Amino acid sequence: MEESLQTQIQTYLSHLDGLIGRGHQLRDTLAADPSNATAITATRRWQEDCGVTINQLSGGSKAHWLARSFSEAFLMRSADGRAAQGAAPAEIVQQLLAVLGQAVATLSQSNDGAIVSASTRQPVPHKFDFIHSPEIRPVLEQAYADSRSALEKGDYEFAMKTSCGILEAIVTDALEHKGATALAASGAPAGKIADWSFETRLAVAEKAALIRSGCARLPAAARAYRDRMNAEGEGSSNGIISERDAKTTGQVLHVIMRDLDPGR
Repeated sequence: MEESLQTQIQTYLSHLDGLIGRGHQLRDTLAADPSNATAITATRRWQEDCGVTINQLSGGSKAHWLARSFSEAFLMRSADGRAAQGAAPAEIVQQLLAVLGQAVATLSQSNDGAIVSASTRQPVPHKFDFIHSPEIRPVLEQAYADSRSALEKGDYEFAMKTSCGILEAIVTDALEHKGATALAASGAPAGKIADWSFETRLAVAEKAALIRSGCARLPAAARAYRDRMNAEGEGSSNGIISERDAKTTGQVLHVIMRDLDPGR
């Protein structure tokens, strides 16, 4: 086995060992006190860390057996094979520990480096730790990687629309965290944020000082990206997206990400 691949395997094994150790502690704590707020918060963070690692080992593919095992770990099954409701937190942790164990077993096979090789073929997921809704962080990480990959391949339509989708998601998250009362004081319109247009969300976020004026550079095609989507979510034939528009949209996204996460 090549030395570089062996080094990657050892790095992953060490990281997995740390995750497994944390998991055992959390499982024992939750088994003794399922309502322990500190343990529940720590478990969510641990699950996110596990998800990032599994995504890397799976090469970013949800179809990979390891990624599927990770997803299925959250679905506790009853005797008839149906998804059970209200599974104890400690049980879910135990299921995830089993998945991590499978990853360790595969990596430990000296002649099998496929799981690591797959992880090196995909862009490294971007971190969206500043997002207040943890459940959408991995979705945004994958979308960010997909957008960059599409740009490199010359699929400017997909790259631009995906960047716009990420931009709308992170601005919406910030608006929801700010709260209706504070937004109203900044001149926000009545109604639910979910009902606001893309343009309105950006404008309100700027008025509420959540972001600065970076969105002024958004191309007209990006501002109307929702109109370029048909009912199935596929691109319409309404014009061709240029490389410049796709790149500018990506640059605006980076600026807004810095606004929402000053510590970047």
